[in-house]
Amino acid sequence: MTLRLAKSAQSAGFRLESFDTIGSTNDEAMRRAQSGDPGRLWILAHEQTSGRGRHGRNWTSPRGNLHASLLLVDPAPVDKAPELGFVAGLALISAIRPFLENDPQLGLKWPNDLVHNGAKLAGILLAGSRTPDGRFACVIGMGVNCAVHPEGLAYPTNDLVSLGASCTADDVFEALSAQMPLWLEKWRLGDNFEAIRQAWLANAAGVGLQIRVSLGQQILEGLFETIDPQGRLIVRTQQGARIIEAGDVFLSDHNKPATTAGQGRQNDQ
Repeated sequence: MTLRLAKSAQSAGFRLESFDTIGSTNDEAMRRAQSGDPGRLWILAHEQTSGRGRHGRNWTSPRGNLHASLLLVDPAPVDKAPELGFVAGLALISAIRPFLENDPQLGLKWPNDLVHNGAKLAGILLAGSRTPDGRFACVIGMGVNCAVHPEGLAYPTNDLVSLGASCTADDVFEALSAQMPLWLEKWRLGDNFEAIRQAWLANAAGVGLQIRVSLGQQILEGLFETIDPQGRLIVRTQQGARIIEAGDVFLSDHNKPATTAGQGRQNDQ
């Protein structure tokens, strides 16, 4: 596999460094930031040995899948940095849609997953840190199930090849590297999150349907109404609207729209 950076990304000042095997592309990108790298640097690996998902969970990182991290330095005011998860999600779904012939079952799951018919295809992980010279470094890690997907998890997974896509991790990355500058430009350093929010909602899985949200020891059930101007999840429960800042979302049977919050069959997915 020869990883390629799109020409448009090169023209926008993005760079690429790739590895055969690495512990974590996110860790390497952050190490580069702490060593003074100016950012707009992609770190890719054919295989990760210490890949991580949200909450420090293990992220299976076999060969054939895409393991990528993008380092951005001072991309926006620090309080705007979490919005980059939505920006990255839009870049990712825009890159992958053509490989799946614009399949309508492809969608974004709040806050940071790409799913197909409820099954996870990709995840996004943000990390931020101050550098020794006071700059703010943000790393956007993305793992895409291109050729294989893990089994035996608490939620369904899938991969692009199993869905009939004729693409490699190289193809996906080249498309992603072309899309990322476009969505960053639309975001305008955090000054135009409303455009990102509207685009994200247009691509979201489960809007208007019953969902479950795991909040540590609590499970919240309700109707996925929207995300607010800060990107927080709004769930309509029988007790009223709830604003969720962090949690794990489980989609219900999204082929059957719910009409009343708190009603409808629930499946852990």
